[in-house]
Amino acid sequence: MNRIISIITLIITLTYVSAYAAKPREVAPSYAWRTMAPLGLHEPATIDTLLYDYPLKSVPSEVSLAWASTGNLGGEGMNMIYMDRPGQSDFYFRDPLRPWMPDLGSHTFYNTRIPMTLLSYNTGGGRDNEQNRLKALFSGNATKRIQVGAMLDYLYSKGSYNYQAVNDLTWGVSGSYMGERWELQTSYYHWNLLNKENGGITNDLYITDPAELQGGDDKIDAKTIPTNLSAAHTRVVGGQFYLNNRYKVGFWQENRLNDTTVTRHYVPVMSFIWTLNYKNDKHLFYNTNASEAKTFWKNCYIDPDFTRDLTKYWSLRNTVGVSMLEGFNKWVPFGLSAYLIHEVYSYTLTADGVSHDPATRPENLTPWPETIVDMPHHQVSDLMYVGAQLTRMKGSGLLNFDATAQFGIYGATLGEVIINGNVSTRFHLLGDSVSLRAHGSFSNETSPWLMCKYLSNHFVWRNNFGNTRKVRFGGTLDLPHTGTELDVALENVQNSIYFGEEMLPEQHGGNVQVFSARLRQKLHVGILHWDNDIVYQTTSNDRVVPLPKLALRSNLYLWFKIAKVLQVQFGVDCDYYTRYYAPGYQPATMAFYNQREIMVGNYPFMNLYANFRLKKARFYVMFSHINQGLMGRNYFSMPHYPMNPRRFQMGVSVDFAN
Repeated sequence: MNRIISIITLIITLTYVSAYAAKPREVAPSYAWRTMAPLGLHEPATIDTLLYDYPLKSVPSEVSLAWASTGNLGGEGMNMIYMDRPGQSDFYFRDPLRPWMPDLGSHTFYNTRIPMTLLSYNTGGGRDNEQNRLKALFSGNATKRIQVGAMLDYLYSKGSYNYQAVNDLTWGVSGSYMGERWELQTSYYHWNLLNKENGGITNDLYITDPAELQGGDDKIDAKTIPTNLSAAHTRVVGGQFYLNNRYKVGFWQENRLNDTTVTRHYVPVMSFIWTLNYKNDKHLFYNTNASEAKTFWKNCYIDPDFTRDLTKYWSLRNTVGVSMLEGFNKWVPFGLSAYLIHEVYSYTLTADGVSHDPATRPENLTPWPETIVDMPHHQVSDLMYVGAQLTRMKGSGLLNFDATAQFGIYGATLGEVIINGNVSTRFHLLGDSVSLRAHGSFSNETSPWLMCKYLSNHFVWRNNFGNTRKVRFGGTLDLPHTGTELDVALENVQNSIYFGEEMLPEQHGGNVQVFSARLRQKLHVGILHWDNDIVYQTTSNDRVVPLPKLALRSNLYLWFKIAKVLQVQFGVDCDYYTRYYAPGYQPATMAFYNQREIMVGNYPFMNLYANFRLKKARFYVMFSHINQGLMGRNYFSMPHYPMNPRRFQMGVSVDFAN
């Protein structure tokens, strides 16, 4: 109770400070942008100060309409909405934790004219299952051209079930200079994510029918449910340094305002680009309970009593390019760029230190597979791409587009082809402004290095996979006046790589097609609002690409103002997806593998919330999973990994205008 009172006091104090500390000033509007690969072009971005649905950022299911996860906020998960699922990264251990990490592909920069500080704190649960997250974002301009920024994200959650705690820390700094001739954008992120691994609960009946296990008592404390593992941990640590330089060559143009006043501005024609991108990562998995290891894992290759798997990775990528800039002349309404990428990368696997000779190998260890005997534990290689990019991003709206073609010309990626493009237009129809976007892509890529070679205490593999080929195309129709957005997409994948039922990488030699249709519809009558996000998707082979056919998020709420200053959103949110063979999760490799024994789904996860905004402060109270026990008990997002039980949560976010 004292903790809740303290948090409420903090919310009131921050709200008061934010409402009265800022002095009105005449300033240019703030804006934000993201950098687009590979040359650092700008793409407009948003500043997260909106009222709507702020509470939902503190529940794991916020990540996706269908989020297969270990349950805890900050825990590992896999997006089961196929068209939203990012491709596998060069260090796949990072992928299950991607929602809790900075966006490594596209940093967001801010230009706020006056310093901006966004501070938020969210909390929930009690002493044994508390969940806390502190986020801070700062951006300020030294001049109209020079900007510096910093961010911090600390997430600590004990979890609703035993041995499920999460301790994640991410921080970063950034800066930019937007000059007439020279532009610079740079950032550095560091992450240290530590997760306890419980291997799932030992018996699903503890959730679905606890009375059967407890002699008729159907109530159970989630913290008393036994789990498969109690002394296992996963840690992913790494960082990324990004530096993008652009030097522009052009001419000065004079504009005469009147007989005595003449202004000059620089018109860039061509630019030369150099981008440096350095990443390093390491994955550490350790387990100290030997008896649990013997029952949970089938194989033990290095040490039967103690597991300490360590995999390391780093890469250094340099991109140089030359670009003819869009808009310097009315007869050149597009930009054209050519570039060259060179990358050096390194992988280091766990050292085995155990004899490969069957005659001297300890009897209590699993024999090494023959393919592993001469496998290198460390490899440093390089690769090279050449590419071109055509863009029109400053058009009046009639037609904008971007297209990129990239070819591997050296190293492991020799012969790779990656082509993608987007086109958008806007027009008026029946008094409404209609936006139409289309996209398409083709790729022929080599298999990721870690899918071909891996060594650890419980899993080893060595594969010679062929190239994976993908073709995707689709489009989006947006009708702002009616609150309607429709997305349709189709993808064909040949030689798909996935983790099979043995929890090892496999490659499907045939083709798999995935079709997706998504409708976002917002309805309102007076203060009553009803927002819906519905996805239908189907796969031609659910043993290779298992997906729920239907997934939706429905949000019914009232939106109104009190005393003309306090904005209120009060409602209930629901996530739902149909039953399907959800992937299983293997803690030792952080792999989501296909299985055909247990189906999950057909369960609504509902949150009751009240969300407020006063001046520059947002705050909320919420009961997550309010319907627990009212609509069945089969609330699993993956086999043996139940969703969080009902809990009270609250939080505050303040935009300090300094």
